[in-house]
Amino acid sequence: MKKTIFTLAMLCGLISASMAQEVVSSSSQRTGDFTNEVKLNFLNLIWLGSVEIGYERYLSQDHSLDFQLMINDRFGFNNQKNGKKYKTNSIQTAMNFYFGNGENGRIYIYPFAKIRFGDFEEPSDNLTSTGIDTTDMTAFIFGAGVGYKWEISDNFAFGPYLSIARNFSSEVSDRFSDVELNGGFSLGYRF
Repeated sequence: MKKTIFTLAMLCGLISASMAQEVVSSSSQRTGDFTNEVKLNFLNLIWLGSVEIGYERYLSQDHSLDFQLMINDRFGFNNQKNGKKYKTNSIQTAMNFYFGNGENGRIYIYPFAKIRFGDFEEPSDNLTSTGIDTTDMTAFIFGAGVGYKWEISDNFAFGPYLSIARNFSSEVSDRFSDVELNGGFSLGYRF
C-alpha cells in the first residue's frame, strides 16, 4: 500500500511538472520580473517545530504550481506533549489561483494533494504492552485552502493561509479524524 501511494504521488508530481513546463514555455506572460518563489512557513516552525519549505513556480499572473516539503509534519495543530512524538514527513503539490488586482497583495485559493508518511508514538494505556502505542501515519490526503499574500517589495512576499483536507487512511482516522485543519504564515523570496 505504501509503495502504491508513493508511486502515485511521484507520477502525479512528474505529470504536473511536465505540464507546468509546457505552459511556461508556451506563455510569454510573467508575473512582474519573477517566475519563482521559495518560501518558509515560519509560524509552524516557531510554534510546532515543524519545518515547511516550499517552491512556487508562476505559470502566469493568476496561477502557479506549488510544491512543499514538510519535516516533522503534524496532524493539524497537535503538539508533542505528554510523551507524544510525531515522526512524520510529507510532500504536497498544489495549484494556486490568484484573484484581484491589488497593488500590494492578493487572495488565492488552492486545491492540493499530499502524502504523509511516518509514525506517531504515544504512551500506552495498556499495562501489558511495551509502553508505546504506534500509529502508522501514511496517508494520501486531498484538500483545499485559501490564503492572502502581501507583496512587500519586488522580491519578498508573506501572508497567512488556512486549509482543510480529508485523509484516506483508516488507521489515521481511527486515532485522529478523517478531516484535518492546517494553516500557517509564510515568508517567500521571489526571483
